[in-house]
Amino acid sequence: MRSTSNPAFRNLPRGGFGGGYAGFQTQPQGEPGYGGYHQAPPTTSDRPMTVDDVVTKTALTVGLALVVGIITGVAVYSGALSPFPPMIIGLIVGLVLSLVIIFKQMPNPALVLSYSAAEGLFLGAITGVFSGLVEGIAIQAVIGTALVFIVMLVVYKTGAVKVTPKLTKWIIGATVAAAGLMLINLVMSFFGYNPLRDGGTMSIVFSIVVIGIAAFNFLLDFDMADQMIRAGMPSKWAWYAAFGLMTTLVWLYLEILRLLYYLNQD
Repeated sequence: MRSTSNPAFRNLPRGGFGGGYAGFQTQPQGEPGYGGYHQAPPTTSDRPMTVDDVVTKTALTVGLALVVGIITGVAVYSGALSPFPPMIIGLIVGLVLSLVIIFKQMPNPALVLSYSAAEGLFLGAITGVFSGLVEGIAIQAVIGTALVFIVMLVVYKTGAVKVTPKLTKWIIGATVAAAGLMLINLVMSFFGYNPLRDGGTMSIVFSIVVIGIAAFNFLLDFDMADQMIRAGMPSKWAWYAAFGLMTTLVWLYLEILRLLYYLNQD
């Protein structure tokens, strides 16, 4: 399996690629198992994952985040809810759940959907605040995120850009570099210097570059999900693929929201 900058896909079980999954070889159908007995037929969760599985699970994951986000955003925008509680709760819960899912390698639907709801809470609170500053910014950010996702999916499916090892290295390198710059900028902001997030020209250029990097990360996510499908991993891992795509969507949406705010400042 190729490497990827998305932490959700970094530690997938590799034994399933090229024969069986999760390190186990599948028993040929119709042949006796241990002790001369035939193996039981595979359950629904054991069957190989398909494109439809990934599409369905991703739609459920993104849909839940969108519903929770809209409810939270409207409540914050109207003044019925302070943005800080949902923002802090969503950030902490989302971070903890993402770490559990990644490091425990748990394609658990309850965990993935809980992560989605937490991210919806977090993004909704932030969006509610920005909506109070720039009218219509929320719908613009949602449409922009959706368009980038669709364009990159078309690019991947048509083969307009091939996911090669060289391209993968470039995307990972760019992602790490951008994350490093954001961390350095965060530290400098504590001392009153915030060049990458102060709304100036450099901030706008940086946001555009980061949006481009996030967009290209979708190619790696699509390719990884495609490899999981071709390798015959169990259908339950479609939840893990959906989680991986969701993490990139969250990053992209936040950066588009930030860019729109910069562009609408007087």
